[in-house]
Amino acid sequence: MKKDGLITNNHLLRIQAELEHNSAGFRRVPGTTLKDGTGRVIYTPPQDARRIVELMNELEAFINAPRSPEMDPLIRMAIIHHRFESIHPFYDGNGRTGRILNVLYLVKEGLLDIPVLYMSRHIVRTKSEYYRLLQAVREANAWEEWVTYMLTAVADSAREGITTVHEIGNALLEVKHRVRREFKKFYSQDLINNIFSHPYTKIQFVQEELGVSRITATNYLDALAGVGILEKMKVGRSSLYVNVRLVAILTAPTHAPSPAAA
Repeated sequence: MKKDGLITNNHLLRIQAELEHNSAGFRRVPGTTLKDGTGRVIYTPPQDARRIVELMNELEAFINAPRSPEMDPLIRMAIIHHRFESIHPFYDGNGRTGRILNVLYLVKEGLLDIPVLYMSRHIVRTKSEYYRLLQAVREANAWEEWVTYMLTAVADSAREGITTVHEIGNALLEVKHRVRREFKKFYSQDLINNIFSHPYTKIQFVQEELGVSRITATNYLDALAGVGILEKMKVGRSSLYVNVRLVAILTAPTHAPSPAAA
């Protein structure tokens, strides 16, 4: 997408295929309906296979149209998301594909450098409101409420993301100082970077990134596990070394929405 500056239907098909582990593509068989919690049908998306392709082609053109000074990209993203979810082009995975599309569009438009805005958390947390407003646009053309909801999702997700980044940065510094203090013989910034690059690391990763032997890498990781910085877990024949602080941050309960957003 970054290379071509476009988000195409082929991109969306590949995303959905990865999510669902199949290549079913766009819906070709009628019968898909959306129901509420009681099982009542509240919306029937387009059923004809040719019409679905036509609508997705129209959406692709809308996504990739030149930016207009009359419409902020965030508002355009809200419209794109509603159109995609209303077309409901896939048998499964429409919600997750649509949420990924949101972030890719913001990258495409230069509002994000990398896709780090995790809007899914906000949408899942406010799921009933999300579905209510999707339907309100279809039934009453209530675009203002829908756009406001999506803008709030962006704002709250950005705040939570910034908070998470700061927490990870603080944890990295604390662990760095502790390792430098307690393990002067093998402390290195490369080792700290390795254990904070992912929620877990492996002996092989440390070997390759630090250029050390397997025995040395094992000694480093076992020493950090011995003082609780890492947690050693056996998975099959491999040992995983989980970064305790990083995992705690990434799995912490969601931050409450801001008073202004609420």
